[in-house]
Amino acid sequence: MNTKYIAVLLLVFTAGCNKYTDIKTQGSLIPKETINYRYLLNSASTFEGAGMLPDIAGADVEITDSIQQASIAGNSYYTYFMNCYNWQSPVYSTAVDRDKDWDTYYGRIYNCNTIIAEVPASTGSVDSVKNELIAEAMVHRADAYLNLVNEYAKPYNAATASSDLGVPLLLTPDLDTKLDRATVATVYNRLENDLKTAVTALPRSTAFSTLPGKAAAYSLLARLYLFMGNYNSAGLYADSTLLLKSGLNDLGTLSTYPRKLQDPEIILSKVAYTSFSYSPSTLRLGGELLGLLGTTDMRYILFTADAAAELGDGYTGRFFARERYTNDTRNVGPSVPEMMLIKAESLARSGNAGTAIDIVNQLRTKRFKAADYVALTATDANDALIQVINERRREFFCRHLPWYDQRRLKNDPLFSRTYTRTWLGTTYTLDPNSNRYVFPIGQYYIGYNPEIVQNP
Repeated sequence: MNTKYIAVLLLVFTAGCNKYTDIKTQGSLIPKETINYRYLLNSASTFEGAGMLPDIAGADVEITDSIQQASIAGNSYYTYFMNCYNWQSPVYSTAVDRDKDWDTYYGRIYNCNTIIAEVPASTGSVDSVKNELIAEAMVHRADAYLNLVNEYAKPYNAATASSDLGVPLLLTPDLDTKLDRATVATVYNRLENDLKTAVTALPRSTAFSTLPGKAAAYSLLARLYLFMGNYNSAGLYADSTLLLKSGLNDLGTLSTYPRKLQDPEIILSKVAYTSFSYSPSTLRLGGELLGLLGTTDMRYILFTADAAAELGDGYTGRFFARERYTNDTRNVGPSVPEMMLIKAESLARSGNAGTAIDIVNQLRTKRFKAADYVALTATDANDALIQVINERRREFFCRHLPWYDQRRLKNDPLFSRTYTRTWLGTTYTLDPNSNRYVFPIGQYYIGYNPEIVQNP
């Protein structure tokens, strides 16, 4: 058994696969029966988890209070937080530190690969049932890889994607596989093919948003094409998603926000690795984002909180408090608002400013009390595009997508800019061509797998 590979997949054996091992030894369940793979896929703890680093690095967060900076800097547990926030390399500073994002996604991938490899020979079900299980695993795997390649590889660039290093592309539960990094193009092509293959076997609807249906596959294709800059295809797949799932919460009239399993907006539930609702690692929000929100936007009222009142003396401004209000860890999976705004961006980029703004306003009517709502307008396609991106910031702050947007738009003349942060007297800079738009791979994994090439 390859020790190098175990280093990457250890989390699977200690968290994800223990359930599967238990099934094998309980006596009442036979591991080769198809039904057991259904039980495995029903495990939200195995397939619903996501990362956390993008929320720390994104421009919507602005940690300026000296008490918070000192508390983070004074506790070695938060070294990763400080390094990520300041766009420093390494993020995890020692050779024994595990990267939670890397572990979470590759843990899920191993379980998906096991299902895809073993279900065809399982017993007790017809082929259509087996194909649906395989398709679900392919969707979960595609989501994991789409996040990995957008954390640890350069943004997709059609001119360089065939040579830019992506991430190790593991497609079988083979413990002897080398972990050479596939190119960005290879990863994206595989995800595109897998999602298009999976959608044919998936149901039109599922009992819970943790289980992928056709809308989940379509929505991930829409997100994938958006990241690739293929805006026409992104818009088409957003349309296909919205034909199947289009529910919105009316924040202006809600008395209680629905829990995630009842939330009509969630297409495929994926929850961030950890909550940042409590000090010292609260996500203090920047003035630019708060200015975009305004004080009558229900996303400001419901999902941000006064830092001094909630966190104590020395804390200022507003911080991300959505999880305190909803009692759920934030969803970072695809949603109805995301599909609406992908469609709007596709239209704006094709020159259809009016319809793009109409879609943005359709969403915004559900984000204000009726008395506070004012419709947006756009003077031209570029203005419409700016309005769409601004609405993405209002809708998705501290939910991974703002960082992914920073990456994909960093060289777009309408959005390109240099960011700075000051931490305990030292100023850090992130310019459009910085290598820090790509997270470094943890030394822990490279130490066991020297074939993994580190990011510059």
